[in-house]
Amino acid sequence: MSKFGSLDALYDAFDQLHMEGGWHRRVPALWPEPRSILLPYCWHYDQVRPILDAAGTLVSTEFAERRNLTMRNPAPDNVYCTVRTMVAAYQMIRPGETADAHRHTPGALRIILDGRGSYTTVDGVRLEMRPGDVLLTPSQCWHSHENVGNEDCYWVDVLDVPLIHLLEPMFFERHPEKLEKDFVDQESAPLVFRWESILTGLAAARPAEDGMASKQISLGEPAMKTIGLYAQQFVDGFESRCRRTTSNQILTILEGEGETSIDGQVLKWRRGDVLAIPSWRAYQHRVSSDAIAICATDEPVYAQLNLLKTKFENE
Repeated sequence: MSKFGSLDALYDAFDQLHMEGGWHRRVPALWPEPRSILLPYCWHYDQVRPILDAAGTLVSTEFAERRNLTMRNPAPDNVYCTVRTMVAAYQMIRPGETADAHRHTPGALRIILDGRGSYTTVDGVRLEMRPGDVLLTPSQCWHSHENVGNEDCYWVDVLDVPLIHLLEPMFFERHPEKLEKDFVDQESAPLVFRWESILTGLAAARPAEDGMASKQISLGEPAMKTIGLYAQQFVDGFESRCRRTTSNQILTILEGEGETSIDGQVLKWRRGDVLAIPSWRAYQHRVSSDAIAICATDEPVYAQLNLLKTKFENE
């Protein structure tokens, strides 16, 4: 006769070995469709900017290196991410300041909101950052920022840090000389999408086929291996279809006003705001004045893994 004379004895035996019987899991391992864990949320630029301005006085770049405010999803127990694989932050740099160079595994991008006179240097290429521009910092590229003008400069960062946390290959290094000594000034480069070219591309684009925007263009094919970028245009009065997708999205509003209903929760937005649309949440846009948004999405990751799925509601 077995020494495990009862199910309780059997369970206790493999529990001590840090094992679990597949027939009596404490927490299910499989479910019929994606669970909605992270929450929809909208951060409002007009609320954040005064805080950044105060930080400009109280927090120097020598003290903090990067003066940014991370957008933490308000889901219970979340400590960092904005959506599952990406994090967004508002950042500000003041005249005369420099943020020293570093590099890291996560890829990053910047969506410029306000201020002129700031530059970023990425692996020896120095690029001006102007309102409406979108700039890339691919994985493991040296990058620094500086403000040589006379205006405070503001932008939104989006990085794939949470994805790197999940996969675990995190590396981070500060530049041994603080800044890259040799660089070349460039107006155009594969790392930058200028506001003027975004507007030109949208003007020439056909109506968006999926009905989620009036027009949409891709910035890069994709912009980075882990983050895709779209410029989305919405005309006054536009109402989108209602969609779910397994990918996660972070929208930065560059122009206009409107609202997005996400699983019945209505989030109003306007210029400078940042909207988190987590995976598999039903969402629909309604626009009250002509608008343009930059959508950062982890679609490339889901597509490569054959996990990208989209569903339209009530159709």
